[in-house]
Amino acid sequence: MEREAAASLSRRTLLKVGMAAAGGLLLGFELRPARSAPGPAAADRASFAPNAFIRIDADGTITLIMPQVEMGQGVYTSIAMILAEELDASLEQVRLEAAPPNEKLYANPMLGVQATGNSNSIRAFWIPLRKAAAATRELLVKAAAQAWSVDAGALHTVDGTVVHDASGRKLGYGALAARAAAQPASPEPRLKSKDQFRLIGKPLKRLDTPGKVNGRAIYGIDVLPPGVLFAAMAACPVFGGSVASVNDDDARKIPGVRQVVVLEDLVAVVGDYYWAAKQGLEALKIAWNEGPNASLDQAQIWKQADAASRKPGVVARAVGDADQGLARGTRLDAEYRMPFLAHAPMEPINCTVHVRPDSCEVWVGTQVVGRTQAIAAKICGLPLDKVSVHPQLLGGGFGRRLEVDGTEKAVRVARHVDGPVKVVWSREEDIQHDVYRPIYLDRLSASLEQGKIVGWQHRVTGSSILARWLPPAFQKGIDGDAVDSAVDIPYAIPNLRIEYVRDEPPAVPTGFWRGVGPNNNVFAIESFIDELAHQADQDPVAFRREMLSGAPRFLAVLNLVAEKSGWGKPLPPRTGRGVALQGAFASFIATVAEVEVDPAGEVHVRRIVCAVDTGTVVNPDTVVAQLEGGLIFGLTAALHGEITIARGRVQQHNFNDYRMVRMNEAPAIEVYLVPSDQPPGGIGETGTTAAPPAVGNAIYAATGVRLRQLPIDRRLLAGRKS
Repeated sequence: MEREAAASLSRRTLLKVGMAAAGGLLLGFELRPARSAPGPAAADRASFAPNAFIRIDADGTITLIMPQVEMGQGVYTSIAMILAEELDASLEQVRLEAAPPNEKLYANPMLGVQATGNSNSIRAFWIPLRKAAAATRELLVKAAAQAWSVDAGALHTVDGTVVHDASGRKLGYGALAARAAAQPASPEPRLKSKDQFRLIGKPLKRLDTPGKVNGRAIYGIDVLPPGVLFAAMAACPVFGGSVASVNDDDARKIPGVRQVVVLEDLVAVVGDYYWAAKQGLEALKIAWNEGPNASLDQAQIWKQADAASRKPGVVARAVGDADQGLARGTRLDAEYRMPFLAHAPMEPINCTVHVRPDSCEVWVGTQVVGRTQAIAAKICGLPLDKVSVHPQLLGGGFGRRLEVDGTEKAVRVARHVDGPVKVVWSREEDIQHDVYRPIYLDRLSASLEQGKIVGWQHRVTGSSILARWLPPAFQKGIDGDAVDSAVDIPYAIPNLRIEYVRDEPPAVPTGFWRGVGPNNNVFAIESFIDELAHQADQDPVAFRREMLSGAPRFLAVLNLVAEKSGWGKPLPPRTGRGVALQGAFASFIATVAEVEVDPAGEVHVRRIVCAVDTGTVVNPDTVVAQLEGGLIFGLTAALHGEITIARGRVQQHNFNDYRMVRMNEAPAIEVYLVPSDQPPGGIGETGTTAAPPAVGNAIYAATGVRLRQLPIDRRLLAGRKS
């Protein structure tokens, strides 16, 4: 139990820091003092808004002011289910409205800013939103009791209606809205018990699916305010470079081209439609000042990281005496490397902006609505209340839209355009000017004595994203995200030390990528654990199982995945199974991958089986879908994902040289949910973390080749026999 309690240690530390930085994050869920009751003439028109997230109109419409953005993870449905459940409304009665930028009302309690990420939408709002809804339900019941002069205990609620059991009288929430607004609110409303849930736990259809199927859903790239123009943009291909000169004679001859905007580091062509702008951009003759990074290459970056990784780091966690433990038995040392990765969301970066002399309006899909407003205000020199942000659906976020560089560039362009302008990045601009998943270099050492690990050291070397993105969370030289899933390793090891070495790659901007810190550490740890199991001549599942005493949730998913995957059953030649275990985002997951390696070295992932304990499940379909999507995302990274640098620029351009897993490469995926009464865990990023180590371990089982660097190197596998 101690290790499971410690599984969120680094996250808890981060959350406390974030909450302190935000100055109180649950203000949005404090029930505001009751408003004065409206006069009789206004009663039917009154809206009941007891807090910042719920509004009930006189016609019975229930509006959820959605604090998190929808980027495919299903929160528009799951959070609405939480509200409807505790409010005792039907899901069909709930409409959604994206929350405006307001850091005080809508800050994510787990991050300290108004942001969607880190697989915490359900975790962060599970209790606060339930309390807000339960308190609202109690106010409606009080209003009905007052209207009928009966005791509130004689009433119950169902489908947006208060019912008097004895008389059968009913009143809809809309009819009670005005009277409920005058009732005193309870600071600690009574929440439903699990056996009272009607919606939570059911596989309900997603609310956003119909619009996405019939084309009515509006993403950022779909926004078309009246009079909008379109801009295609090119930034200097070399990190830190600038514009030297631009010859736009040919561009201005293209029909539909309106103007050319030249800024210090980028050039944009504005046209009546995107094709005209794109053709105009291609017709420009741009000379770039490449700046100081024109000679930067991948070898330099790795050489710097390698040198940094050989120095002692800041100790993030220590148990027992690691040095003494490592001096015993048989020692094994290993080094694991993870490359830069781009996000490549389906919807490229885009932002529509209208800058006026005294205001600015922004339409964008963003994971950070408040920061989007702030950067636009800063560039325009306007107060925050003069900047309107209209959040849109995101065609993929994955951490890319936790950055505001797309908005920043669009606003800078828009200041030179009369009217609204939609700035769209090409796929090439998107891949070559991303904020990349950092490279990581992990050095691990362990010693085995009588088949058990008695000493462990893990040194994580990589960029600190938190130091830039959330500085208060970077404390004492430790990035809590960078060591996540390393400091809370699930295995019982008597002597261990976890260190962190901050190493910022020259010039290359780094940011959060789906799976964040755990996607590095779980790969390194689970690959190394597999190596140790084979060194000890033990079955990899049995080896892990022996180190999980006192960790029942880990043990349960490991046993279940072994059973469902057919672990230990014979396989054909050049085929193998690999296992990986993780406890990230307060979810406990075991994964088995089954792969076949052909004589040419190509890896065919035939099957992936996942067992997950993610606590209380709001919508099982969403959990399964997110694991499936995450596994495919992680499989892409394992098989193909790599961004490389040469001459100060990214070498990859589009999906031809930055490959995705294709349909014919996608494996059969099975997901098994473990019932749990624990609070919900995060699920959107977990599959991404699970796939690479499971696949790597399966490749070893199939070929005997141990891969310690991603993406897999097919040259090492060609011609190998099982």
